[in-house]
Amino acid sequence: MNFDEIIDRRGTHSTKWDKMEAIYGVSAEDGLPMWVADTDFRAPKVVQDTVRNMADHGIFAYADYSAEYTGAIRWWMQNRHGWTVERDWIFTTTGLVNGVGMCLDAFTDPGDGIVLFTPVYHAFAKVIRNAGRKVVECGMPIEDGLYRMDFDAWDAQMTGAEKMVILCSPHNPGGRVWTRAELQGIADFCKRHDLLLISDEIHHDLVFPGHKHIPMTMVDPSVNDRVIMLTAPSKTFNVAGLHTGNVIIPDDGLRARFAARMSALNLAGNSVGEAVAAAAYSPEGAAWVDELMVYLDTNRKIFDAAIDDIPGLKSMPLQATFLAWVDFSGTGMAREEFTARVEQQARIAANHGPTFGLGGDNFLRFNLGTQRARIEEACDRLMAAFSDLQ
Repeated sequence: MNFDEIIDRRGTHSTKWDKMEAIYGVSAEDGLPMWVADTDFRAPKVVQDTVRNMADHGIFAYADYSAEYTGAIRWWMQNRHGWTVERDWIFTTTGLVNGVGMCLDAFTDPGDGIVLFTPVYHAFAKVIRNAGRKVVECGMPIEDGLYRMDFDAWDAQMTGAEKMVILCSPHNPGGRVWTRAELQGIADFCKRHDLLLISDEIHHDLVFPGHKHIPMTMVDPSVNDRVIMLTAPSKTFNVAGLHTGNVIIPDDGLRARFAARMSALNLAGNSVGEAVAAAAYSPEGAAWVDELMVYLDTNRKIFDAAIDDIPGLKSMPLQATFLAWVDFSGTGMAREEFTARVEQQARIAANHGPTFGLGGDNFLRFNLGTQRARIEEACDRLMAAFSDLQ
């Protein structure tokens, strides 16, 4: 795979490129979109061939890919993560934000408290509020440049009105790969406060050397009666537009409750998404991901080195994901000023930190899932925009 190939996505209905100017005031003609969490790489050949064959067949009627789909998920989780998944544990949702919404619908009531360890992926809070539930933000402290757990503080916050925790593992936007001890701490926290645990592990394939992702269900079997796992091929293979997510539930009782809501709403996956997932979760897909991670590893090193050379800026060490979390607090600038420099001078669209919740005010999130030349261009532009600090 030639990840260096520049692919022009302008005018292709790309949210990342074609909505950048309306939202950030950064023109796609000369701007760099580093916000929406998809990449600028073509999907693996095995995925492209699958879609091409379906198009050549020309019939998009009712189809059943469930055997191939669930089989591929089981193969992938076993071979890539050492996690044994049974076929009947797997449900298909219209992406993972829909999966979160379905979990809120199936397992909580309006007014219930839903715990988030913030800052965290902004869609969680949005879907919680849209469902009439209450967002409970447990702020994560930064120690030695990384987010950490603070269970003593969080224990003191709990009132008994909380019913669920949504964990992002690996973490978005901080890029943390949680350790076994940290995950055990989360399991114990949930048991202490009788909380269901939704573990969103959508970035679990995108882990850098020196770190290992541990699926939540493999941490402590005694907590698996309260764990719902969320995974998807979307971030891994750049197929988010197909809106295909996996909700994996080991516990019989939770699984029955979730199945009842899925049936009541008559929800099912789409055949293209399931066929693509089955193709991607394969030896060919695995080889492609291995190449991708080598490429992204160099991207993050180039970006981090440039950011850390600008006085007052600090990029959080990235252990997983292609999403860099940059702290501008050392500049002494107000959020409006450093954001304007990035958008108006560097002509880069990056996610605004406050959208990720408590603790995000001095940050911007940058998507590094693009061609090396664009990463280098972004670095040059940022250094120029903050040249007066150097």
